[in-house]
Amino acid sequence: MKKKVIYLILLLLFFALVLSSCIKADIPVSETASIQSEKFLQDAFKPYPTATKTIDGTDYLLSRSPAGKYGGTLVTSTIGEGPKTFNSWNSMDATSSAAADIMFDGLVTTDAYTGEVIPKLAKTVKIMPDNKTYIIELRHGLKWSDGKEITSDDVYFTWNTIIFGGYGNTSTRDAMYIGDELPKIEKIDKYTVKFTTPKPFSPFLRQLSVPIAPKHVLEPVTNKGKRAFASFWGSNTNPKDFVTSGAFKLVEYVPAQRLVYKRNPDYYMIDEKGQKLPYLDKYIILIVGDLNNELLKFQSKELDTVALRGANVPLFKEKEPFSDYKIYNLGPDTGTMYFAYNLNTRKNEDGKFYVDPVKQKWFNDLNFRKATDYALDRENMVFNIASGVAKPLFTPEPLSSIYLNEKIAKGHSRNIQKAKEFLKASGFYWRKNKLYDKDGNKVEFNLFTNAGNTERESIGVMVKQDLEELGMTVNFKPIEFNTLVSKLVNSNDFDAVIMGFTGSPLEPYGGKNVWYSNGTLHVFNMRKNPQDNKKLFKWERELNDIFDKASLELDFEKRKTLYERYQQLIYDEKPIIYLYSPIRISAVRNKFGNIHPTELGGVTHNLEEIYLK
Repeated sequence: MKKKVIYLILLLLFFALVLSSCIKADIPVSETASIQSEKFLQDAFKPYPTATKTIDGTDYLLSRSPAGKYGGTLVTSTIGEGPKTFNSWNSMDATSSAAADIMFDGLVTTDAYTGEVIPKLAKTVKIMPDNKTYIIELRHGLKWSDGKEITSDDVYFTWNTIIFGGYGNTSTRDAMYIGDELPKIEKIDKYTVKFTTPKPFSPFLRQLSVPIAPKHVLEPVTNKGKRAFASFWGSNTNPKDFVTSGAFKLVEYVPAQRLVYKRNPDYYMIDEKGQKLPYLDKYIILIVGDLNNELLKFQSKELDTVALRGANVPLFKEKEPFSDYKIYNLGPDTGTMYFAYNLNTRKNEDGKFYVDPVKQKWFNDLNFRKATDYALDRENMVFNIASGVAKPLFTPEPLSSIYLNEKIAKGHSRNIQKAKEFLKASGFYWRKNKLYDKDGNKVEFNLFTNAGNTERESIGVMVKQDLEELGMTVNFKPIEFNTLVSKLVNSNDFDAVIMGFTGSPLEPYGGKNVWYSNGTLHVFNMRKNPQDNKKLFKWERELNDIFDKASLELDFEKRKTLYERYQQLIYDEKPIIYLYSPIRISAVRNKFGNIHPTELGGVTHNLEEIYLK
């Protein structure tokens, strides 16, 4: 038996070495991972500069890729059960946001090639010398899908009523507070608005990427109140009722099966030949349920793109020369994978504790969290789940972040003995290999993740095994994604969770809703009542202070120092314990032109420019 185990280990080590060599040497890197100042470098494709061309009174945005041709469909996929809403301003999850946001544009966007903020619906963005005043001029001649013109009234309504008024998901509004004040917006003329911040506010410009809403459609809804707004444009809405501004509009939604979008023939982007974009007739998102089904659908050519994970990478790489697809290495994931306990010690509206008081003591014991951290075998996860196509993660910032704290990014090795010492220091003891607290309570809790995401399900199995080596009893329960989101954000009904956060390597302030004590995604210690914000951990107060200071600091190096400190706090206090960062590998059919994947934008960031050859 021992010989078989040794042979298996040697075989796996050999496989890992081959895979490592394959990833480094063979897979084309679309964008280097190195960062200078605040810009990513792009070597594989040099896009045309951002420019506007005015034709017959309409300010068109010029394509940054060579001209293509019309026709065809691109099919991609999403995991889970599908979107909960198509109301972009009320979305609480990534799936709903992706399904809704494709139909709407914001004033600006992030350049997928450089990371800079560039105009979208805006024609020009002027920052005044006081660094507090922003003059935004809209493109002239743009129209909503029902034919009505897009004007500054829509911009003013979106920001002043929906966002600053607290309709829907308030994350954007919460991230805009400077002390107790919000920026002010005023309409200058039909196409111009002015934003004024109380103080110079470094993240402000990037926040203007929020989609602009059609005032003539949504104002009657906001007049009915926030409950009416929250239910508007839900997942059962007839696609014909959407009034949109984006390159594609939903024409069909079959729950748990597919989303079908068609091109907007009046979109405001044109190519070098004067052809209106997008080129594709349709864009389809299949709802595939789980990662295995997603891979099978790519293999059967039902999908045109797929993210490859773990052992599938060398398998697909080997077949690439004889296939109809190309594989791209997009570098470290810009999101983060994590494990977290529920630190909530409060009662809900019914007078019941969110978390059992016995478990509260465990989860709020720093030694307990440190023991968990040292018991988790990240190297094993990278090796067995990601097949070496990943790196251990110890920081809330993605490994590609320009603000990464290099000192803690390397983390530490797994150490079961040290983990047990932390537990002993807090009075935990073992009886028949089971862990008990000093009051004689057996350590047992539930661990959730979203069902269908086989990667997270595999992580859950390994976390359960790792913690059981400490004598903990972990009841691992994968559940449907929307149900899990509700547990985390609404009912706060969970013990521990494995999830992921999307992120940006360019601006940590986008995570304020996670780290600020009253943030809408402060899931490890959610506060529903404003008065609860008076009772904070010392490190929570410091996190609030750090994000406040960083938002007002314009000097990059000083901001970096502040954000390095926030990462150190999370590493020390462990309200969230990070696991590993996958290397993003994607396969795309060769039949498409203008495929220019980047580390920031992924594979289809320039969907308007992609065409069928």
